[in-house]
Amino acid sequence: MEKNNLKGWLYLIPAVLFLGVFMVYPLIDVFIYSFEEGYNSASQTYFGVGMYNYEYVLHDPYFLQAVKNTFILVIITVPLSTGLALLISVGLSSIQKLRNLFQTVYFLPYVTNTLAVGLVFMILFEKTPYTEGLVNLIINWFGGESVDFITGPYWAKMFVLCFYTVWVVLPFKILILTSALASVKQELYNAARVDGTPKWRIFWRITMPMISPTVFYLVITGFIGAFKAYSDAVALFGTDLNAAEMNTIVGYVYDMLYGTGGGYPSFASAAAIILFAIVLTITCINLLISKKHVHY
Repeated sequence: MEKNNLKGWLYLIPAVLFLGVFMVYPLIDVFIYSFEEGYNSASQTYFGVGMYNYEYVLHDPYFLQAVKNTFILVIITVPLSTGLALLISVGLSSIQKLRNLFQTVYFLPYVTNTLAVGLVFMILFEKTPYTEGLVNLIINWFGGESVDFITGPYWAKMFVLCFYTVWVVLPFKILILTSALASVKQELYNAARVDGTPKWRIFWRITMPMISPTVFYLVITGFIGAFKAYSDAVALFGTDLNAAEMNTIVGYVYDMLYGTGGGYPSFASAAAIILFAIVLTITCINLLISKKHVHY
């Protein structure tokens, strides 16, 4: 038994070293930087240690705007994309012919470059001196007024960002949920049909409990992915997200490091630790909720 344990640890050494060097050490390093006031990356010096970096970040209007945008994005896109993916997956599972073709079509946006998809969305929604955009043409056709979705009101820009995010993440969730639905034993469905159980009751009493671990996985990864959103906003609104009022927390960290007004690794580290704390808290809450609603 001891030899097997030693052999197991030897197999784990490469993975442990990789995680330690590229994940644990950077996290500890960022945590230390977040308390070093006035840190200069060139000279590796700072003039004090304290909570000033956190105080600055938490009172920075750009960071508060980024937090607002990120939470709106998370609250809207995660439940909506998961629900739509589940609905489409159930529909695909009921189709025997051409099911593989539909799965491939739904998966295409996931393997398409994010910036390319963002460019297509800009063409669809952007209002320019030369064209109203396809979406505005449809709105005008129904008697509505044109809306500048890219440089216009905040609600319009947030609508496009949420729409774009759902579009991008939907294919992956459909693929995972379709596979989960295919793994449910047909004997359970056959027994329920023999008893005359309605379809909606079969779905809630058999399908959902059986695929609940997969749904929970998608919710957790969806929350984490939405909190890390940045490239989606850049693809739609450009690199100056603060001016567009569409920055995210990750975008704020990037701007503090490399943006036009950047060069502040201490502020960036503090913002990154705050983001880590938010994601960790929400993940722990989801884990507690899953104990009652997820069936393994």
